[in-house]
Amino acid sequence: MGNFKCYYYKTKEGKSPVEEFIDSLDKKTQLKFFYKKELLEEFGHKLPSPHAKYIGDNIFELRFKGIEGQIRVLYFFFYKNTIIFTNGFIKKTKKIPKREKQVAINRRKEFLERMKKRGDRK
Repeated sequence: MGNFKCYYYKTKEGKSPVEEFIDSLDKKTQLKFFYKKELLEEFGHKLPSPHAKYIGDNIFELRFKGIEGQIRVLYFFFYKNTIIFTNGFIKKTKKIPKREKQVAINRRKEFLERMKKRGDRK
């Protein structure tokens, strides 16, 4: 395993929307996600396209194809080598839907505020 560790964003209520999204995918597509997750944990910021891509506002996308279509799981880097997955969706257009990117931005902001209150850096 690499130098990075991935975690799923959790709401204040303890739910993990991105984990629920991954669980909703067919088994073969789930395996593709876990393979890409391993690559991300190994290479972090250096994971190149077509596997991952920076989409702005401190948000990245993990990219893979499933039976359902093009799958995207958005994430951000926290502190040293921590990666937080924020949300996932099936991409139906050429561009990332603004609402999906905004969900990632909002969850990152909320996560950072929670960590600041706790005094956590990890």
